[in-house]
Amino acid sequence: MSLYTKDSIERVKDAVDMVALVGARSDLRRVGARYTGLCPFHDERTPSFSVNVEHKLYHCFGCGASGDALKFVQDSEGLDFRGAVELLAERTGIELALEQEDPRAEARRHRRERLLELVERATGYYARYLWDSAEAGKARAYLARRGLGEQILRDFRVGYAPSAWDRVVVAAQRDGFSLEEMAAAGLGQRGRQGGFHDRFRARIMFPLADARGRVLGFGARAARPDQRPKYLNSSENELYHKGRQLFGIDRARSAATKAGRVVAVEGYTDVLALHQVGVREAVAIMGTALTQEQLAELARAATTVYLALDADRAGQDAMLRVSRAAADRGVELRVVAIPEGRDPAELATAEGPESFRARLSAALTVPEFAARRVLVEADLDSPRGRDQALAQVRPLIGALPDRSATRDELVRHVADRLDLPVEYLTSDASSSSIGVTRAAEAPTGRGEPSAVAGRPTVEAVIGAERSFLAMCLSQPEVGLEYLGRIGDPHLSSNSLRRVRDHLVAHYDDPLAALPGDDPAAAALITDVVMLAEEEPSSQAVLDLTFLQLELRRVERELRHCAEQRDFERQRQLFGAREEIREQIADVMGQTV
Repeated sequence: MSLYTKDSIERVKDAVDMVALVGARSDLRRVGARYTGLCPFHDERTPSFSVNVEHKLYHCFGCGASGDALKFVQDSEGLDFRGAVELLAERTGIELALEQEDPRAEARRHRRERLLELVERATGYYARYLWDSAEAGKARAYLARRGLGEQILRDFRVGYAPSAWDRVVVAAQRDGFSLEEMAAAGLGQRGRQGGFHDRFRARIMFPLADARGRVLGFGARAARPDQRPKYLNSSENELYHKGRQLFGIDRARSAATKAGRVVAVEGYTDVLALHQVGVREAVAIMGTALTQEQLAELARAATTVYLALDADRAGQDAMLRVSRAAADRGVELRVVAIPEGRDPAELATAEGPESFRARLSAALTVPEFAARRVLVEADLDSPRGRDQALAQVRPLIGALPDRSATRDELVRHVADRLDLPVEYLTSDASSSSIGVTRAAEAPTGRGEPSAVAGRPTVEAVIGAERSFLAMCLSQPEVGLEYLGRIGDPHLSSNSLRRVRDHLVAHYDDPLAALPGDDPAAAALITDVVMLAEEEPSSQAVLDLTFLQLELRRVERELRHCAEQRDFERQRQLFGAREEIREQIADVMGQTV
């Protein structure tokens, strides 16, 4: 993938109005030379979020989130670095320049741009046809019966494909696109008897966009009862990959960041109905099989995912299958109770937003959900059935934290249903159950939970450490000095410590003498080097990131001293922690 020149990236960053950018996510108030407000990345009542206008930096003294304008867009919009650069370039009107491009890479980029333009034109055509044509009248009536208003349908650019065989094909050729491009974009196909025709005909069209809002393909619902299949997606192609897609992610990501959660449902109309009643953090996984790619996209939007899937067996099994993968990513899963035979769209329309939000508030952890399902399916009328249920439920209870209200309530519920003493459920409970691991207790390899209140996830910590090493390479004036200041306690894994040692030894040519005995280490070093080239940073961000690593080092040592009851060392570390916090405040312009 071609890179944008560092000069054009810097021009984008220089053009950004940091107060306007951050102010769209948090109400900022000027205090001296800085701006402060509530953090958009975690819930808080007292403002701890600070913006330095001069250096265009942000930092939260509560959760530790920090960076420059590009990092803010990455975290708040769920984009990668390139996407953040392109988004800000569009907003600021800065033209991005590419580094010298390989001719084949340039050809691939040009082709992708052509296909995106073709799909975008089709999206506009389908949307106009839904509202302007008599043929689409029954489709409009169906959507209205589902409780969907015109505004929400227009917001999501829902459309209608005409029943004519080649309406889109003819229009695309008239605009200069080839039949091969039509096929590559998933809009046309060859018939059995020869000829070339539209792939979608007489169907309600749901545009499937990426996180930046670029339409990559379509989900199409049959408009006639005799049409088969009922749902038809774009075929897998150069743009569209079903396993990566989340319907509505482009419109939900900002709301999900602010709410700290994302609601995952199955279908298109579920998303539309929820957004219509104000639950704007909803997306659809388009089925029950949540893929690893979709889970990664959800994790970028928020660290808590509410699964509001249909109450049938397939939906329930899907929630249990995904639980361990979610825990490995530091994502907390919650299961929303959906009455059997109903779907979120019906509930949102019939009950209204407050009722649905109440369902979200009452959502269960995965262990709770799994335990209650065991009880529903067990033969509780026989001793053998109760014994089998007990064997399955005890590990699930063990997956919940001790002395928690959630665990206590579940224990009481299960004991009552099984007619057993509470002690039968709480002794020697193990968390080794049907793939269920509590996300907030996922092991990190260092005896710490992956996510607790006020502390970043393990994935976020490792990502910050990796980014810091890359920043050291992108700032040659001070990078080597900073690498020398980073000791083992600053880094949370041996692999990153080995990367640091290699960079110190081969700073001028870090890709030289890669460790042949450790392919994983060689790959990680290469990854850090590529990150330095692709995501250039500033010295101000490097300074701030180093102070964050130093603060985390001290806080880790403080927790260790508390466990060892080393009160003398604790007192020393308290002073060191305050000194680091003051240095961060200096960087953020909080001292006048």
